[in-house]
Amino acid sequence: MDTKPFTSGPGESAVLVTRVADRQWHALEDDLVVGRGHAQHRPDGRLFVSVDAWHDTAFDRLAAALVAHLPAPLHTVVDEADTALTARWLRAGFTVRRREGEYAVPTDPEVTGLGAVLPPPGVTIVPAGRTDEALLRAVDRAIRDEVKASVGWWSMPAEVIPRPGGDTLVDPSKYTVAASPDRYLGLIRVAPVKRPRIGLVAVRAGERRRGLARALLAHELGRLHDCGVGTAWVEIQESNRAAAALFEGIGARQQSSNLELVR
Repeated sequence: MDTKPFTSGPGESAVLVTRVADRQWHALEDDLVVGRGHAQHRPDGRLFVSVDAWHDTAFDRLAAALVAHLPAPLHTVVDEADTALTARWLRAGFTVRRREGEYAVPTDPEVTGLGAVLPPPGVTIVPAGRTDEALLRAVDRAIRDEVKASVGWWSMPAEVIPRPGGDTLVDPSKYTVAASPDRYLGLIRVAPVKRPRIGLVAVRAGERRRGLARALLAHELGRLHDCGVGTAWVEIQESNRAAAALFEGIGARQQSSNLELVR
C-alpha cells in the first residue's frame, strides 16, 4: 500500500491519497473516503483511467497519483455534457482526442426498414459462433491494412485499434460475417454487455456499395429483435459521416456525445 499526503491549503485538512490495490487509489480526508481512482486496460491494450471524487482537491490529487504511477499514454472518456468533469481532466493535463456520438439503434424491422434486406447474390451471412477463425482473421487483417493505409488507426473504434501481442480479434465468437464461397467480405461485432453494443461494422474496400453492411445489420438487429431486445447502441466518431448516414438511415438517433481525452 502506498500512501502520500497532500495539504489542501492553510488551515485545511490534508487529503491523503492511498493505493489500496493494483491500479486503485483512494483519497482520504479526516479518515473519510472522499474520492476513488481506477485504471484498467481495454481489450485493445489502451489504459483508461477514471476518478470519482467529492471535490476538486480530491480529484486533482487522485489524478496526479494516476499520472505519476501509471505509464503514458492514459485515456479517459467523459460525457460531453459534463463540463465540470471535462475541465478537471483538462486541468490534469489531458487533451481531447476524439468526439463520439452515442446512438440508440432500433431493432424492429418495421422501424429499420431492414426486414426485406438480403445479402447480394453469392454472399451468405455466417452467424457468430459458426465462423471459420482463419477466414475471420484474414478479413480482419485485410480491413486493418486498408484502414492503416487510409484514415488511420486513430479514427477507429477500440475494436480495430492494434492490440498487444499481434492478436487482432477481441473475441472471435462475437463476429458475424458476410461470406463468399472462398473468403469473408465483411464483419459485424455485437457485444452483449449491459446493453447490446455494435462495436464494429466493416467491409473490405473492394466490396463496398453492395449492401453488405446493411445485410449484416439486418441479420444482427433482427436477431436481437427476436430475442426481445428493442434497442442496440453504437458510438460513431463525429467525422465519420458515412457511418452516421448508415445508422441514421435505419432510424438510429443520437442520444449523447462523449469525449475521449488522452495524456
